[in-house]
Amino acid sequence: MGELRDKRVWLTGASSGIGEGLALELARRGARVALTARSEESLAQLCDRIKKGGGDAVVCAGDVTDTVSLKRAYSALKESFGGADIVIANAGTHFETWPEREFLPDQYLDLMNINYGGMLRTFGVVLPEMTEAKKGHLVGVASLAGYRGLPRAAAYGASKAAMILFLESMRFHLESVNVAVTTVCPGFVKTPLTDKNTFSMPFLTDVESAARIICDGIERKKECITFPFPFNWFMSLVRILPNFLFKPLARAAQRKASE
Repeated sequence: MGELRDKRVWLTGASSGIGEGLALELARRGARVALTARSEESLAQLCDRIKKGGGDAVVCAGDVTDTVSLKRAYSALKESFGGADIVIANAGTHFETWPEREFLPDQYLDLMNINYGGMLRTFGVVLPEMTEAKKGHLVGVASLAGYRGLPRAAAYGASKAAMILFLESMRFHLESVNVAVTTVCPGFVKTPLTDKNTFSMPFLTDVESAARIICDGIERKKECITFPFPFNWFMSLVRILPNFLFKPLARAAQRKASE
């Protein structure tokens, strides 16, 4: 509990799903949380919930696809908290891809712009200060879907794979200036986004459990936070399988999920 107490946390994608769960759990652990998403109304409601529970939060509405908007959000954060100790790039979205039906490259690029580009823009706002101060903690919420090319996940998986590789590489560059980098790779978490999925989701995790696991990992400054264990174990195995074994396994899993 003590590792997050009084820490100033900037959280994007805070208005729903994993972001909302993280905001509540961070505040419960004593962190001061700056809430960023596009919906100022949703953020205001969440901020009220946190404050009624005795927590400290501030609304810093912004759009991760717009650098100017993010800079305004961070300026609002600095007015309230003076800066950020931890930055969690959580904003993202998902849609199932069926390129054999209709392939729309702009849709794929839009998703990359939100998930991967949103993380880059968020970190770009704070990195100059963190590297100069030689302290800070960057957290990117990717996904186990980024481990390997899976059916129906071409756009989403590609964006999350980009995040995973970026964070892994940046860890080498930033350790010399004492800036920690954490990659979060959840499996399926029950959120409004996953509620839209048309297939069965193994080892589905509730938001509250996901938020606790992520916050535990952030407190320990873990390099990688992956869960749930059975799905992480499976995806880690799949990651190293040769194609002649991976392809029939993925097809079988797709058929089972569609039943």
